[in-house]
Amino acid sequence: MEKIRRNERMSAMMKILSDAPNRIFTLSHFCDLFGAAKSTMSEDIDILREVVSQFGLGELETVTGAAGGVRYRTKVRRTESRAFIGDLCQRLSGTERVLPGGFLYYSDILSTPDIVSRMGEIMATEYYAQSPDFVLTMETKGIPVAYATANALGVPLVIARRSSKVYEGSAVNINYVSGSGSIETMSLSRRAVKEGQKCLIVDDFLKGGGTAKGMVDLMHEFGVTVVGMTFVMSTAKPLKKRISGEKSLMVLDIDAENEAANVKPAFWLNGDA
Repeated sequence: MEKIRRNERMSAMMKILSDAPNRIFTLSHFCDLFGAAKSTMSEDIDILREVVSQFGLGELETVTGAAGGVRYRTKVRRTESRAFIGDLCQRLSGTERVLPGGFLYYSDILSTPDIVSRMGEIMATEYYAQSPDFVLTMETKGIPVAYATANALGVPLVIARRSSKVYEGSAVNINYVSGSGSIETMSLSRRAVKEGQKCLIVDDFLKGGGTAKGMVDLMHEFGVTVVGMTFVMSTAKPLKKRISGEKSLMVLDIDAENEAANVKPAFWLNGDA
């Protein structure tokens, strides 16, 4: 095999790591792939770690232990998160996107891959420490950002549905009170999750918290621990939701008199973490 130069090796290594966020690759894997010694690979990883940190491209972490190695996490600095979300808020504020019932049109935002990917990275950054086993969302508008978050965390995406599907086998069904006050049904295949796992709930919109509370109750039926809840947008009113401890990226306040939307970054984004 022709000797691989360091710049070639490092380029390929970064591509492999960034394509599989939060997945641990052993040094032996790269040694076998590039035909290099462990000491050489360790030096390459140290250089990559400095580059990734210097340019705010995430985090390259060495994991010790028998199953250790190196993994890449798409961590986003708080200042960068605040700037990105602030730009989105400016695009969404005003009168053009206001819908009847105190809602806001932003489906175009949720279907733009680079925007959704970045939101998923911001959400994942806040929950790496909780080590969720999967991401849960409710069909259908929340699926893109939930998928992006699951990808950044390196875990599966699980989708709760409004009715059970025959191709998913037996399912658990629960009733919950939606934001409008009506009784809705939520369904999840018994094979989708396992008792004792940890779950991160991700969805697009939070108003009263009825659907989110339904997802929490659904996870309790499976014996799954909810380690966090995060949303693209929440409404300023009602102030008291049916859930607590959630994080949204943006907060929406509708001026009903002028039919204008005021969208701001969530308060927690003002921190320096």
